[in-house]
Amino acid sequence: MEATPDFCSWDELIPDALGVIFTHLSLQERLTIVPSVCKSWASAVAGPYCWQEIDIEDWSSYCEPDKLDRMLEMLITRSSGSLRKLCVSCIQTERIFAFIAENAGSVRTLRLPRCNMSDSMVEHFTGKLSMLSFLDVSYCIKIGAHGLETIGKNCKLLEGFCRNMHPVETAGKAFEDKEAIAIASTMPKLKHLEMVYHLISTEGVLQILSSCPKLEFLDLRGCWGVNLENISVEQNFPKVKVLEPLVLDYYESDYWEDFSESSEYLAWEFVAGDMNAYYDDESDIDDGMLDDEGRLEELEFRFYQGIENAAMFWPPSP
Repeated sequence: MEATPDFCSWDELIPDALGVIFTHLSLQERLTIVPSVCKSWASAVAGPYCWQEIDIEDWSSYCEPDKLDRMLEMLITRSSGSLRKLCVSCIQTERIFAFIAENAGSVRTLRLPRCNMSDSMVEHFTGKLSMLSFLDVSYCIKIGAHGLETIGKNCKLLEGFCRNMHPVETAGKAFEDKEAIAIASTMPKLKHLEMVYHLISTEGVLQILSSCPKLEFLDLRGCWGVNLENISVEQNFPKVKVLEPLVLDYYESDYWEDFSESSEYLAWEFVAGDMNAYYDDESDIDDGMLDDEGRLEELEFRFYQGIENAAMFWPPSP
């Protein structure tokens, strides 16, 4: 008689294996659904293997600052020093920047658009993030040329940099190249650079093209001070794909990784508590699945309830 193969049930998988599997789920599912299934799943989702990549950029756009800080502290703490990618917007407090610097030294991809970060904060913040290869500080209006220079000096491995501006912030202002000079003089390894709606001039662009020999993509949409008509960019800089000021509706989706995945609406009041508190009564667990359908229905209601009251998002970059 042929022996029946042994199968391991989901709740018997080691936490490391479960964590790798759970990374394929959305952020909402990892924080609100998975922990409610059984104890082993709750333990796995609390470990670092689920949190090497954290993307809460969309959710953080309308989140209250104190709740955003608490969410970041929770997720970064769970990563246990293994964080590789962090995407979050609208950080307001200097304390949370310091927390990221102290606990996310291994991060390589960092998106921080619309954050309240000044030049002095940049100096302390980036000093401990030497592993960064991609940084986005778009719409961070308190950062200037000195801050960009500091970033370049502290993050010597940068290959991708986003410094897009909102058209409302730059309309009617004089063109100037201080930030372009800072980029050109401190970021020679750049391959990908975005400067949408920036105040850069033609001279600033030429300095960047001449000083960044590895550059492959340069986004200049909305940079009205730039005129490359009489400059043979394709001949002099053949490796660079340049999106000039009047190029519309183009997105270089194939060049750099897509950061849109896993940006979800979250029911903060559900995920902020202690996950283990949901398993005090062993009778709630039946073969690793919830036996009370009402609990799941309540969870879904609490999750979607906040969507109707969501604030307007910041206008997207072109």
